[in-house]
Amino acid sequence: VDEFFDALGPERCAEITHVSADAAHWIAKSVRAHCPNAIRCADAFHVVAWATKALDQVRRDAWNTAAGRARNSAITGRNSTGAARALKTCRWALWKNPEDLTTGQHDKLAWIAKTDPRLWRAYLLKEGLRHVFKVKGAAGRVALDRWLSWATRCRIPAFTELATKIKRNRAEIDNALEHNLSNALIESMNTKIRQITRTAYGFTNPEALIALALLAHGGYRPPLPGRTTHA
Repeated sequence: VDEFFDALGPERCAEITHVSADAAHWIAKSVRAHCPNAIRCADAFHVVAWATKALDQVRRDAWNTAAGRARNSAITGRNSTGAARALKTCRWALWKNPEDLTTGQHDKLAWIAKTDPRLWRAYLLKEGLRHVFKVKGAAGRVALDRWLSWATRCRIPAFTELATKIKRNRAEIDNALEHNLSNALIESMNTKIRQITRTAYGFTNPEALIALALLAHGGYRPPLPGRTTHA
């Protein structure tokens, strides 16, 4: 990050008004050093990913105490059964956004709501944090206040720790809610560039990758030999 800002130069760094990034300390340190006047925003995707990680920890804890669990099935020849098997296969239902769930995944969530109140509460906490970034602005800040109150007293260690982490980064999260800034566009472009690399099975030099990225996504339309254009 320091090398990027050095290449940008002090004059262009001074023109930067907002920076969106995850909450990594090393990124914040570099931004403060090179763009001290820029408003730092916490990327919504990364913040919600913290909640998804906490939710998965709760799911693993539930599996570890469930009846019928079996480890190393490829070695032992045993597979999980009963509640343990259901918990092992509900990961994607817990991770996905509600609007993207299949019928089977809806059924798995309904089963969790009936059989494991703690895991269901963790799922609702994850969705509650996602709602904060969905409503944004002043409504998002109010929703985040309520979420923090809930998470702090939920008695689920993974989420009480997450509440503490969010409080530490509250200023950057509030900035993201106010200015509606995220990493979504650049993350999308990174995914497309990685797809180019996979399709080409790698490159021997960066110039070839840059050229293909500009051709595919940069709006470049170079004239091709033997081709005619029509008005």
